[in-house]
Amino acid sequence: MTTVTTSRDRVLDVATELFAEQGYDATSVAQVIERAGLTKGGFYHHFASKDALLYEVYGDLITRQLDELEVILAKRLPPDETLREIITDLVVSTAGSARRALVFWRESHRLDDERTAAYRAARRRYHDAVRRLIRSGQTSGAFGRVASADTVTFTIFGVINELPLWYRPGGRKRPAQIATELADFVLAGLEHT
Repeated sequence: MTTVTTSRDRVLDVATELFAEQGYDATSVAQVIERAGLTKGGFYHHFASKDALLYEVYGDLITRQLDELEVILAKRLPPDETLREIITDLVVSTAGSARRALVFWRESHRLDDERTAAYRAARRRYHDAVRRLIRSGQTSGAFGRVASADTVTFTIFGVINELPLWYRPGGRKRPAQIATELADFVLAGLEHT
């Protein structure tokens, strides 16, 4: 299978490298353009500004995750299977974009108010969907009530949000294994006692 890298992807990869190496403030659009091998027009075709570029370093990931969430929810699987699929997708996709997520986590305070609000709204949309799934599962009896839906949701996202800090692509555990262990842990906590 051949992977096609678009100029947009190349800009995001280069920006991630530069932001990681020298920080957002020390990185200029000209440096990104030069390292990506693009023209100014090629850059501005995809991104209106450096701020828009920083937003998309992570926005690209959260957009893909929200799209996959909709696919998973549309399957209408039992709550435990749905939650397992959600956790698996989140872990695998976050691990696959760990460097971008880490750079964004470190530099997100640089975003303007509008992009900060958009980023928070996207994350809240995902958290709310997971919280509703857990609460619905608890109401139907599929899940136990040893912890509130809020606590379980915060636990899931707390682990996944920290993943870019400790996950290493060449490490001992592959993303699928981490996802399985996290899903097993969460679902065991949701079993009836």
